[in-house]
Amino acid sequence: DLDECASSPCKDEQYCLNTDGSFSCKACDTSCVGCTGEGSEKCKTCASGYMKEDEKCTDIDECNLSEKVCEKENEDCVNTSGSYKCVCSEGFEDKDGTCVQT
Repeated sequence: DLDECASSPCKDEQYCLNTDGSFSCKACDTSCVGCTGEGSEKCKTCASGYMKEDEKCTDIDECNLSEKVCEKENEDCVNTSGSYKCVCSEGFEDKDGTCVQT
């Protein structure tokens, strides 16, 4: 078997998997910017919204940072994978970018 992966045939956000007589390109984990294999522990560097922790790229919970990310009145922070979103608190709805009581 020839190791086709030795010539780095895959794109930047993929890793090469050598197979018998061939190879395949697999997508890196969403927490990675470039990788050497499958999973968040094989990242070359962590993507935005992720940090290296215990040799893996893990999600940063922006909602638990000391600096508030959702600053509007009656607005709550919801952590998402690699990011966050600001939503109106329960009993409030978004009216032209302001959370007003429903």
